[in-house]
Amino acid sequence: MKDRKIYCLNNISAVGTDKFRAGYELVDAIDEAAGVLVRSADMKTMEFPAGLRAIARAGAGVNNIPLDRCAEQGIVVFNTPGANANSVKELVLAGLLLSSRDIIGGNEWVKANADDENVSKSVEKAKKAFAGHEIKGKTLGVIGLGAIGALVANAAIDLGMKVYGFDPYLSVKSAWNLSPVVNHAASLEEICAVSDFITIHVPAMDSTKGMLSRDIIGKMKDGVTLLNFSRETLVDEDALGEALESGKVAKYVTDFADPKSVRFKNSIVLPHLGASTEEAEDNCAVMAVEQMQDYLDNGNITNSVNFPAVNLGVCDTEARVAILHRNIPNMLSQITSFFGNNGLNIENLANKSRGDYAYTLLDLSHPMPRDTVERLKAIEGVLRVRRVKE
Repeated sequence: MKDRKIYCLNNISAVGTDKFRAGYELVDAIDEAAGVLVRSADMKTMEFPAGLRAIARAGAGVNNIPLDRCAEQGIVVFNTPGANANSVKELVLAGLLLSSRDIIGGNEWVKANADDENVSKSVEKAKKAFAGHEIKGKTLGVIGLGAIGALVANAAIDLGMKVYGFDPYLSVKSAWNLSPVVNHAASLEEICAVSDFITIHVPAMDSTKGMLSRDIIGKMKDGVTLLNFSRETLVDEDALGEALESGKVAKYVTDFADPKSVRFKNSIVLPHLGASTEEAEDNCAVMAVEQMQDYLDNGNITNSVNFPAVNLGVCDTEARVAILHRNIPNMLSQITSFFGNNGLNIENLANKSRGDYAYTLLDLSHPMPRDTVERLKAIEGVLRVRRVKE
C-alpha cells in the first residue's frame, strides 16, 4: 500500500493516531498531506493543497470546515457521530441536577463564608436559600433522538423521569437503542406542553437555526428548564433572555458561552465541556483515524458529511478506482461506458448520491492504464478521480 502523510491541525489523541498502519506519517505542514485530522481549528479560510484527499473531524460538529468548497475540490470530510455521546450525556445529566438543585449557589455561599468559625452552624440557616426539587417524577422532553439524545432519554428513564421524545428523522439504529418506555411526541408543540425540562440534541444547520423560536418558547410550560448542549444557534437568544427575565423559563443550562448567554438571568453557562473528557477525545480520534485510513487505503466512505456512504470492503482485485462527481443525469452510464470502451472489466461497483454530489467506487479485473485518471477527469461533472489500487 502507498505511504501516506497526515497533518494534525489540532492535538489529536495518540490513542487514535497510533492506529495508523505502517507507512503513515504525521507531518508538520499541510502542503504534502493526503489527510488532515482536526478538532475545533477554523478551516474556513484555509487554502487546501491539490493532494489533500480527506479531512476527518474528531467530533460531531463540522461548522469549522468549508464543506461545499471541500466537495468541489473532491475532498471527503468525515466526522465522528456518537464517539463523544456518552461524555455529552453525562454532562447533560449534570446539567439536569445543577438546574434542579442550587448546588452552585450553595457551594459559592460556603466559599464566601470560609472564614466563619461557626460555619457548620450557619449552614443550617443558610441552606434554605438553596433548596431545590427532585427530578424523579418530572417530565423531560428530548428534541432529537440521535446518539446523544437517545442516551439522555434512556438515562432519564433510569432516574425515574417521564420522557417524551421528538425526532421526525429518527433512524432505525437510534430507534433500536431507545427505551420502549420513551413516549413519542408528534411535534415540538407537544414537547412544550408536557415537559418540565427540555433538552435539545439536533445538529446546527440552516434548517435548525432558531428552531427554539419565540413562538416555541412561548408554548413551553411556565417555569420550564431548558438545556442546550448542541449549539447556541438553535435558540432565539433574544426571546430566551426575555423568557428568563419574566420567569417563563426558570433555568437555562448551556455549554456555549457567547456575549448574550453569559449575561442571562438564572442561567448556568459552561465553557463547551461536552466532549472534554479523555475518553471522548480518545474515542473521537480512533474513529476519525479508522475512517480516514479506510478511505485512503480502500476508497470506502463512512460518516462523511459531504459525500455518500459507500463500502466495497478491503480491495482484493487487480485495481480499484474512486470517482467523486456531481449528482447529475447520465454520470454513471458515462463512467461505466468509459471502462467498457477501454476493455476494462468491472468486477464490482457501488454508486451512491447525496444532495448535489455522488460517489462511484469500482473494482476492475485488470490494472488500469496510466492515463486513466486524466481521461476520466475529462468527463463533465467529475470532480476527482483516485487510483485506490493500481
